[in-house]
Amino acid sequence: MKIQKEKAAKLQIILEKIGVVSRKVRLILIKAYEKLMAVLTWAAAALTIGTLIFIVGFIFVKGVPYIKPSLFSLTYNSDNVSLMPAMISTIIMTLLSLLIAAPLGIFAAIFLVEYAKRGNKILGIIRMTTETLSGIPSIVYGLFGLLFFVTFLGWGFSVLAGAFTLAIMILPLIMRSAEEALKAVPDTYREGAFGLGAGKLRTVFRIILPSAMPGILAGIILSIGRIVGETAALIYTAGTVAQIPTDPMQSARTLSVHMYALSSEGLHTNEGYATAVILLLVVVLINTLSAKIAKRIGRMA
Repeated sequence: MKIQKEKAAKLQIILEKIGVVSRKVRLILIKAYEKLMAVLTWAAAALTIGTLIFIVGFIFVKGVPYIKPSLFSLTYNSDNVSLMPAMISTIIMTLLSLLIAAPLGIFAAIFLVEYAKRGNKILGIIRMTTETLSGIPSIVYGLFGLLFFVTFLGWGFSVLAGAFTLAIMILPLIMRSAEEALKAVPDTYREGAFGLGAGKLRTVFRIILPSAMPGILAGIILSIGRIVGETAALIYTAGTVAQIPTDPMQSARTLSVHMYALSSEGLHTNEGYATAVILLLVVVLINTLSAKIAKRIGRMA
């Protein structure tokens, strides 16, 4: 609303400059401008919501009729094309990737916000590197993982190689979200803790970090969405073996890779749509649980 008023004021100045001096004409043009902006805003919102509903509805219409008990068998074969091994592999891949990336990203953000001197040239280099990493296509990450983790380190197509590759992919996202969340904590919290005699480390981990935790969790939720939906990088690193991994050095496929494999084969396209439905439900469930956890932590903080 404030932005629209500022734009209307600017429009009034422009109209005065071009010689439209009539007050009634100016008011009519300003009101027409405000109505046009309101219509465009509502149209953009409706288009966004409509697109989301169309995509989700189309996938559900195509996939729900083909969801059957055989899809949830613990063992995969060419007859049942079970998605259960892929679902378990997805959970393992997500937890392992977050276990690697979350501590690194959070501690890096703490260093940048709380310990590094402001105006330091190294900070600019770190932020530029982070933004560059976040803009690299996933297929490039997959090629790097193939050359480094799979070939150079000799890990082969494995869950570990895929998890490390995904950890590098989501590290910039976690780092930037944690940095912004830490910056949003008021300086009065720091000053109050220092005034009571708390040290720097105690202030960071007992006062600042709990207050910033909802924002940090928001970044982790976005990272989970990227892990669950990633395909290209995992094909090159984790492989496409449809089995429940019992060892991190074993190959496995996630739900997104499983869906891609079924669709590309052309023999089980309907089951691919059913897998897409399950994948959507998993993402919604993860986001709902994470949002509840973030709210609870925010209240405790």
